[in-house]
Amino acid sequence: MPIIYKSRREIELMRRAGQVACHILARMREAAVVGVTTFELDELARIEMESAGAISGSRGYPEYKPNKGYPRYTCISVNDEVVHGIPGRRVLKEGDVVTLDVALQVDGYFADTATTVPVGRISPEYKKLLDVTKETLFMAIRNIKPGRRWNEIARLMQHYVEQIHGYSMVREFVGHGVGRSMHEEPRSVANFVTGEQRRGDFELRPGMTLAVEPMVVMGRRDVVMKEDQWTVVTEDGKPAAHFEHTVAVTSTGADVLTDGRPPNF
Repeated sequence: MPIIYKSRREIELMRRAGQVACHILARMREAAVVGVTTFELDELARIEMESAGAISGSRGYPEYKPNKGYPRYTCISVNDEVVHGIPGRRVLKEGDVVTLDVALQVDGYFADTATTVPVGRISPEYKKLLDVTKETLFMAIRNIKPGRRWNEIARLMQHYVEQIHGYSMVREFVGHGVGRSMHEEPRSVANFVTGEQRRGDFELRPGMTLAVEPMVVMGRRDVVMKEDQWTVVTEDGKPAAHFEHTVAVTSTGADVLTDGRPPNF
């Protein structure tokens, strides 16, 4: 499938979805305190989505049929859970780190964003993990320029995480194109470079819209799937962090569509 390049108007429609996603993520971040359950955070998101006329990109994924696919409205992953944690009865505790992942559709266009936040006071080691992962995302965004190859940026991200800070970049999950579908070409917007990824490299061009999302773990990069067939955890039980923005490639760089700014029609 070819990459779908967006017009200026389409990008602004995606920004509208991004504004809603950003607002919901902010509400969830404020509510992620000691004693709250992950189900309660997801319910908050559900109510906010309904109020905004947004449709969850997670619930029902990938089939979007009644009682099929992912069961909740957001993904909430705690501590050693890397991605796709299912909200439920789990109670957040002091010192936890929790990843809040919101993907939604507004008027036919998707936005996808995530952040990892502390619950109460966290250890200096956990705080550093969050800081490094967030900086990795923004380093990637700063380096997006038309004409560059994505692998140049992926190599910078991997070097920063693994060589400079001694953490590991998760290999099994990567960013992706996004627009009228939650996952579009390019299907792999990776955070690392391997032999296989070199073959999937692409040139950045204006009109591309990408979900950029480094997933970093404190220990080894190996991950396993839990019995629910959704939640992915680190094999060694070490914590993970995940930050994500939806961005558009412009003639001069990157335009972040999930930073809360209003659309400009």
